[in-house]
Amino acid sequence: MASLNVGNLGEYLREQRRTAQLSLRQLADAAGVSNPYLSQIERGLRKPSAEVLQQVAKALRISAETLYVRAGILDEKERDELETRAVILADPSLNERQKQVLLQIYESFRKENGFDTASYDDGSDVDGSDVGPKQAS
Repeated sequence: MASLNVGNLGEYLREQRRTAQLSLRQLADAAGVSNPYLSQIERGLRKPSAEVLQQVAKALRISAETLYVRAGILDEKERDELETRAVILADPSLNERQKQVLLQIYESFRKENGFDTASYDDGSDVDGSDVGPKQAS
C-alpha cells in the first residue's frame, strides 16, 4: 500500500468542493464531519479514514475510489476494477441476476488474463461463494 499523500488529497478535495460550489461548512454538513476537521484535511494536516473519504465523496457526488487513490489507500488498478464493478451494479436496466452473471463473466475474463479476482470484506468472491486458496491452472 502506498503512503498517504494527504497534501495532494487536500488540494484535490478543495478543487472538487469549489467546482461543486460548496462552502467548507456546507460540505462538512453534507458529509457529516466537523468543519475544522474537513479544513484540516484540505490543508493536508489530517489523514482521513476510508469511511470519512466515502462520506465526503458521496457529498461531492464523486467516486470514493478516486479519493482512496489520491489518499494512497488504493492503487490505480484496484480503483479501475472497483469502478467497473460499481458501474455494473448501478445499471438500472439490469436485474440483480443479470448483474451477478455479468460480474461472474468479468471475473472469468480477468482470471483468464492473469489478474487476481477481488475478494470482499465478507470473505466472498463476486458471486457470493467462499474464496478459497487460488489454484494454478
